[in-house]
Amino acid sequence: MFENKEGRWALIVHGGAKPWDDKEVQANRDGVRQAVEAGAKELAQGGSAIDAVEGAIRTLEDLPVFNAGKGSAPNELGEIEMCAGLMNGRDLSAGAVGAIKFVRNPISVARRLMPEKEVILVGEGALKFARENGAPLATNEELKAEAEKQLATEGAHDTVGAVALDVGGNLAAGCSTGGLSGQKVGRIGDSPLPGGGLYADNHNGAVSFSGDGESIARLSLAARVMASLEDGETMEQAIAKSVAKLPGTGGGEADGGGIGIHKDGTIGWAHNSPMFVVGYLTSETGEPRVFLKKDEERSG
Repeated sequence: MFENKEGRWALIVHGGAKPWDDKEVQANRDGVRQAVEAGAKELAQGGSAIDAVEGAIRTLEDLPVFNAGKGSAPNELGEIEMCAGLMNGRDLSAGAVGAIKFVRNPISVARRLMPEKEVILVGEGALKFARENGAPLATNEELKAEAEKQLATEGAHDTVGAVALDVGGNLAAGCSTGGLSGQKVGRIGDSPLPGGGLYADNHNGAVSFSGDGESIARLSLAARVMASLEDGETMEQAIAKSVAKLPGTGGGEADGGGIGIHKDGTIGWAHNSPMFVVGYLTSETGEPRVFLKKDEERSG
């Protein structure tokens, strides 16, 4: 935890709010650590918060242990439809794609959309835009999670994400997800929605959520965090209060987690899911810290 001063940076990454799976514990730790290292490399070299968030999430999308990019959950027809969003706290620019097929890194398609007037493109329109902008493509089979993982996570909801603060004091947030196993064709959750699964504003902070996407969207959790920050709450307090509302809206199965960075540089995170793998690194610390749940951080 630190106060933001000139030249300081911070990055926090999550690999999703999900059920506990002993067989994937180490792969989750290692994958989030890789993502933190990728994003932190950008920040340490003076790169932007947007660069760091995109780089971290691309790393997670390329690892099959996470439900994003490679390793995504198939819908009711066995097809992969992914969602991703990215937001810049400096000017509130945002780009997002929903129910997009056949792209290797949805977060980078969202990044390419940020200069455009449109904020969100979906389905065939999103794929058309990706192709026109030279996004790397992948087949349905290359993207689909292995059958064993599909069974282990049936009914689960998890999304990857990252939040960064760069040396210029700019914030950014991003999300990416492969959706729900067996979801209806065309389903879009909270991940691409500014104010739902993510938000970034240099005047307040930046946040990224994972969990029950429909409940997160209905509650506008990221927007709630921004309002709580304006009322003087810390980032961790704001996230914990927002996550606590999920069961009341989506029922007992509705859980999730969020990560964020306050405008003053303070990192915060909270969750009520069994696992919420999180890693972070700042210019003040030498090595990434990675946790499978909040209790690990508290006990460490």
